[in-house]
Amino acid sequence: MRLNQVTIPVSDIPRSKDFYQRLGFRLLVDSPHYSRFLAPQGDTTFSLHLTTDPIVPGAVIYLECDELDAEVAALQAEGFDFETAPADMGWLWREANLRDPDGHLIKLYHAGVNRIDPPWRVKPGT
Repeated sequence: MRLNQVTIPVSDIPRSKDFYQRLGFRLLVDSPHYSRFLAPQGDTTFSLHLTTDPIVPGAVIYLECDELDAEVAALQAEGFDFETAPADMGWLWREANLRDPDGHLIKLYHAGVNRIDPPWRVKPGT
């Protein structure tokens, strides 16, 4: 199996579509109730689905950046408001947080080799 996409509920497709396009996502499908994007790099897809239900953010969207501090600075210059500045975390990642218009948490981070192979990784056969 391969992960195809993650879909999140949103209250306003045009507003959310604009936010994610400004973040660098590339629009693939566009309708009044659904938008799907390619991630800024690679071929992972991400989608928005319009709902009239109350939005309850839950999943956290992680976007890995090779040059985290420079990426955050560039996005701040474009008007993105980060909740937290880039900081080194105890799990050996550096990350910064922002939220989309519906409050979904987005973490921009850099983990390097620790993303797949942290020191506490489960060893094969365990």
